[in-house]
Amino acid sequence: MSPGNRERGSAIVEFHFLGLLLLVPLVYVLLTVLDVQRTAFGVTQAAREAGRVFVATGDEAAARLAAEVALADQGVDAGAAEVAVRCSGAPCYQPGGEITVRVRSEVSLPFLPPMIADAVHARIPVDATHAAVIDRFRAL
Repeated sequence: MSPGNRERGSAIVEFHFLGLLLLVPLVYVLLTVLDVQRTAFGVTQAAREAGRVFVATGDEAAARLAAEVALADQGVDAGAAEVAVRCSGAPCYQPGGEITVRVRSEVSLPFLPPMIADAVHARIPVDATHAAVIDRFRAL
């Protein structure tokens, strides 16, 4: 057997091994980035919708419900998100007043057990803020 025939077919094995070795981390990073992007869309939409509902109704519970619906629309766990409504003036719902809604959430790294994720704090924080002004000519 000649020395050239002994190595025949080893390039295929090396190609597949290196392909898998490089593909697995790439897919993991891609899954993480897509999960963060989905959560970013969710918290942005939740902050905007909660601000709109609060300006229209003046009801903070309705604003929180709108944020939960917007988060669920993007597949984000609404129970893990934090919604805060802050007003600029003393009476919260007054004509010309400005309200700020902030929605915060955290994205866990995929395929990581919760016990390890809590121990090393393997979470990516995502938040969004929306400011809205209550109509100046609104009759209370």
